[in-house]
Amino acid sequence: LADDNRSSRSSSPPDSPNSPEMDRNPSPPPEGDDETAEEADAIGETVYSKHWLFSTLTRLIQMVTEHESHQGDSLEELSEEQENELCKVWDMAMDKDVAGFLQEFKAPDILLGVITKSHSPRLTEICVGILGNMACFHETCVSLSQNADLGAVLLLLLGDNDPPTLLETCRLLLTCVSQPDVAPLWLERIQQQTATCSNLCFIMRSSTNVELLMKVGELVDKLLDEDEELMKSWLSRLPSESHQDKNTHQDITVSLLEAAVQIRKEGPEALEAYMHALQLLTTVDEGLQHLVSDGGSGMPLWTFVCEVVCEDLCQPDDPPLILQEQKALLAPALALLSALHTSLQIDISEDTHTSPPLQTHATYLGPAERDIQTQAVVEIAGELLSAVLTCMPRVRLPHRHRRLYELIGTNSSIHLLQLYSPIIYIFTMKRTL
Repeated sequence: LADDNRSSRSSSPPDSPNSPEMDRNPSPPPEGDDETAEEADAIGETVYSKHWLFSTLTRLIQMVTEHESHQGDSLEELSEEQENELCKVWDMAMDKDVAGFLQEFKAPDILLGVITKSHSPRLTEICVGILGNMACFHETCVSLSQNADLGAVLLLLLGDNDPPTLLETCRLLLTCVSQPDVAPLWLERIQQQTATCSNLCFIMRSSTNVELLMKVGELVDKLLDEDEELMKSWLSRLPSESHQDKNTHQDITVSLLEAAVQIRKEGPEALEAYMHALQLLTTVDEGLQHLVSDGGSGMPLWTFVCEVVCEDLCQPDDPPLILQEQKALLAPALALLSALHTSLQIDISEDTHTSPPLQTHATYLGPAERDIQTQAVVEIAGELLSAVLTCMPRVRLPHRHRRLYELIGTNSSIHLLQLYSPIIYIFTMKRTL
């Protein structure tokens, strides 16, 4: 009977209820199949899913399109789920492989369409932020920059009133302008878009968002540093006394100064871009003439920079390391003071706090501790101090300034200054003989 039973079971078809194969769960598929599928769905060397990213962007298109067709208006608010998904894409775009995949998938065109249709500040911010992360990589930055429509929309966004959107827009523009291959293209667009200067000035004069002010300062500094003709064109648009729109016209020099005053409390690092941008304005005749003209901001700027140098930056009892940390701000600040002093013919003989810090900056470090940037600080400080002292009649010097002559006349100071600032050394020797 046992044999018959075995014969009976063996003769049953495999899919029969009596089949022994039905007594256990079916075998799982080979592990290699799952791994192959996962690898095919992965974006580059990442674990991010192509399918998920594709689905998320598709839902974004549908969401904007359906809302516009049903409501007759653009999307104004994102649900929490929608925002979380898009923020994941924003984070993912920081990966080079993901940025390349988004570019291949025509995501910039999709995001551009969403930006133009959106009335949701948060949605616009996220879309610009995704583009900003993509632009961190050279190939995608070049591709984005060649999109003329995208370039035009981004410059128009500088007139937006949403600080987070403005922050991401400035970050994206700064990233693109910092790429040598595409910087000329962006500079040409900015030159042609006359509203760009006014929009940037408006942000600097009206915003209280420190992070935004710092990023705008970096962008303006980069633009002025990259293109002297752009700087001259912005200066040439300054209103005259009879200009009808004088009250609404944005003055680049005043705007930079007001923003610098606003963020001064954040520390020296926050001021670096603004101080350098202001110093750049003094490198062209148009900028210097505007600063020293009647009603110009030359004197307020002089006062502000003096306060920064004498109160905020390295003091006589600070260790030399402080000068190394602050040299990026000291160099343009002292250069500004030098240019303004020469052009404004400022009489500071009664000033009790300007010159001693200059002497401190000029002799702060020994020769072995100086790099190129620190050397520039020392030379600028020495030349400025020489010019200041030349304009000071000795009989009118306050007590602290007489002490300054004594300090400069010491052997140690003369030794350092003759090595690092020949101009002030010659002047010092004449005054101490």
